[in-house]
This record gives sequence, structure tokens and C-alpha cells, in this order.
Amino acid sequence: QVQLVESGGGLVQAGGSLRLSCAASRRTFSTSAMGWFRQAPGKEREFVATISRSASTTYYPDSVKGRFTVSRDNAKNTVFLQMISLKPEDTAVYYCAAGRSAYPSSRADSYDYWGQGTQVTVSS
Repeated sequence: QVQLVESGGGLVQAGGSLRLSCAASRRTFSTSAMGWFRQAPGKEREFVATISRSASTTYYPDSVKGRFTVSRDNAKNTVFLQMISLKPEDTAVYYCAAGRSAYPSSRADSYDYWGQGTQVTVSS
């Protein structure tokens, strides 16, 4: 059974930081690129970060570039999203996803498996 479980969300003030974690099954994680997406109320799901299987390549949209960092620990089957200098506009449910291949992608349809999400709320 393939499962992705996010953790680390919470309530922080603007300018604060959070570190999200996503644990996956070894079988899926060891062969897949991983991605992070977020969805705010009334908004479409938005790409946040992606990392290749080997962690040699990462991509970020301009909205988070320089503030968010994605990393992975293949030995622990876990991907992380470190977020600093958080803004109220970062408030959303954050989802991790496992790709169909080892290559990173900003497209949601490139991912086969999704977690349940973790809430991040940034107060002003």
C-alpha cells in the first residue's frame, strides 16, 4: 500500500518559519521525483517545489524562490520543505506527491500519489 503522510504544519506569525515533512513508502520513494503543492481556499492547487530522485535538481516558482527549500533523505524515505520568512499569502493546505518517474515536474498530473495535506496558517 502506497501512503504519503505530511506533518509539520501549524500556525505561525508573518516572518516565521516551518519545516514540513512527508514520509513515503520505500518502493515508491526510491524511484520517484517528489513534489510539494499547496491550495488556499477558493484557489487552484499551486506548485511549490519539486526535487529529482537523486536530489540533483530542484525547481521553485517565483512566489517562493529564495524562501523555501526542498530536500530529501532517501535512506529515510522522507522529503522536506523548509519554509522561512513566511507571509500571510503562504497560508494553505500543503500536499506532498510522488512522481511517476525520477524527473522533477511542476505539473500536478506528473504525480501518481498524494498525501492528505497539512495546514499552514500565517497570521499578519
